[in-house]
Amino acid sequence: MEAGPRDTDQEAPDARHEAGRLSPDGPDEHAVVPEVEVELRPARRLRIWQLAPIVVLAALGSLMFAFPLAFEFGDGGPLVAMLGLLISGCAAGWGMMAARRVGHTWPGLPARGAPERPDWRMVGLYVAVCAVLVALAVWRVARLG
Repeated sequence: MEAGPRDTDQEAPDARHEAGRLSPDGPDEHAVVPEVEVELRPARRLRIWQLAPIVVLAALGSLMFAFPLAFEFGDGGPLVAMLGLLISGCAAGWGMMAARRVGHTWPGLPARGAPERPDWRMVGLYVAVCAVLVALAVWRVARLG
């Protein structure tokens, strides 16, 4: 007994070899068997165990930034707010790297290895939004002191 695949096509044992036969004027185009591509790797997705620590750190950091008086012991309001901002920023970066690893991209930016170029209007918009957020965060921390 062999532990291999079985030939279950008993009626036409040579049917698999018909596609490779030659007609008098070249390969027989009508006898070509269509090929089926099957992806062997599963789809890359973010799992809950990958997202949970990112979400927890982002929530903790944003609460520390938003409510420094609830997390401080003394005159450390600006310090706690900056620490919360740092933790939130790290969680955001961690989330973006995890998303990029599974193939997600920002709108207007091509996927990794794609031949197209990024849309510079979208890149400018992202830079402007980040600059405004940083300015507002610095202004808020400066107001606490």
